[in-house]
Amino acid sequence: MFVKFEKLSAYARKPEYQTKGAAGADLFASESTVLGAGARALIGCGLAVEIPPGFEAQVRPRSGLALR
Repeated sequence: MFVKFEKLSAYARKPEYQTKGAAGADLFASESTVLGAGARALIGCGLAVEIPPGFEAQVRPRSGLALR
């Protein structure tokens, strides 16, 4: 499968698989933000993505950093 990406920011990085056999690729922030405890914010990745027909993309928190 081929997924097209377009960088919308000079700081954008393409998603990368960090380990062999990983179920998903890591998405990186394209901006630097400091949040206080309990704060929430929308953080851009600086990418436009073209998902092939019949597929979907999901954004999930990293398991080691996720709050339950």
